[in-house]
Amino acid sequence: MHTRVAVHTPPPPPPGRGHTRVCAGGSAPDASRPHWQSGVFPPPLLLHAAYDLFFIFFFPFLSFFFFFSPSLRRVFAISEPAGRIRAAAGAAAGGSRAAAGSALPLPSEPLAGHPTEQPPPGPPPRHPAAPPGTARSSAPPAMELLSTPKNIEINNITCDSFRISWAMDKGDLERVTHYFIDLNKKENKNSNKFKHRDVPTKLVAKAVPLPMTVRGHWFLSPRTEYSVAVQTAVKQSDGEYLVSGWSETVEFCTGDYAKEHLAQLQEKAELIAGRMLRFSVFYRNQHKEYFQHVRMHCGNVMKPSLKDNSGSHGSPTSGMLHGIFFSCNTEFNTGQPPQDSPYGRYRFQIPAQRLFNPNTNLYFADFYCMYTAYHYVVLVLAPKGSSGDLFCRERLPQLDISSNKFLTCCAEDGELVYRHAQDSILEVIYTEPVDLSLGVLGEISGHQLMSLSTANAKKDPSCKTCNISVGR
Repeated sequence: MHTRVAVHTPPPPPPGRGHTRVCAGGSAPDASRPHWQSGVFPPPLLLHAAYDLFFIFFFPFLSFFFFFSPSLRRVFAISEPAGRIRAAAGAAAGGSRAAAGSALPLPSEPLAGHPTEQPPPGPPPRHPAAPPGTARSSAPPAMELLSTPKNIEINNITCDSFRISWAMDKGDLERVTHYFIDLNKKENKNSNKFKHRDVPTKLVAKAVPLPMTVRGHWFLSPRTEYSVAVQTAVKQSDGEYLVSGWSETVEFCTGDYAKEHLAQLQEKAELIAGRMLRFSVFYRNQHKEYFQHVRMHCGNVMKPSLKDNSGSHGSPTSGMLHGIFFSCNTEFNTGQPPQDSPYGRYRFQIPAQRLFNPNTNLYFADFYCMYTAYHYVVLVLAPKGSSGDLFCRERLPQLDISSNKFLTCCAEDGELVYRHAQDSILEVIYTEPVDLSLGVLGEISGHQLMSLSTANAKKDPSCKTCNISVGR
């Protein structure tokens, strides 16, 4: 019995499914060689396992390392079928403004394994193509740093303004668009605590030729110490500022009221002065101990003392002028000095002509109030040619002794007649020593009203009646 055995030959693999090795020159492998030398053979089982281990464990790690390593991104250009993505060195370094526009050049030859990308058909680009090995930046170029201002100079200081200048590099003169000024008030125990507590002192000004004037009564007080530093800046197209470093800090002190400021105060004081009342004596109230000290230690002579800081903060007489305080107000119904006083129960009275006569000059010094409805006017009587007269002549408005709204001395019927303003409390400073023998000392019968004392009294900076548009 014969058995027929059928031998089945496997069909050839479909095109593209096998692993074909193409020899150099494009010829197919020789079919007569053993299968392990042939170009068509299945990979061994061990090779499959190696491939699987590589793609499972090592490929994700290498991909992560490749994409997130700045050093590799600077060296390689990543190639994709849709085109190339260029790695920007500035973006990998942190995205700084100076490096954001720089990128690595592309290689002039296409990378192996991918065809060269062809530009799509259409109109030519608006900008010429960059030469090989270069990249066009879309970010603005980085600006050079500004020099720090130096050699700060301050002059022309007034009660509410000053002029400031500084030096900077020539290259910055045309670039700078703004100035930043840091102005700080130096607090001390004698500072005006009612003034400008919540106002910021960081000032911004457009660049102008130096020196420039800084003016502002809302943040500058008279006779006050300040420190100042400056910074220059360039405003950029995005609205941000390129700034220099802060300069060194310079200290200065604002000035007193000038004559024109005091003239404004005088005009305000004249509006409320009221009618004029006659009087005949100047008087000074003090404690009993004061007059005992004058008699025992001063040769019976009251000597001028330095004026305190009462009144307007910018008054040039405060802490500068020596004198003796007198009053002259009278009660309108009796024509006599009031029997009450805030300064003491002992009163020295002296005939008006002893202190005030045609040989005396009269000056307006201040106008203020102490959060009350009544106001004080400070006047100065100085014998002509005296040291007090020379001091006041340079700093205070002079009044006509026979025609003003506060205190007058007029010749009527061959005698001197004196009048004072009814609606203002006058404080008269006499600049020369006064002998007690020229007047009368006695005790008053009224009360000592301490609440009316003006010793070191601070002016109300919110009063519209007695304040002007300069430092309080």
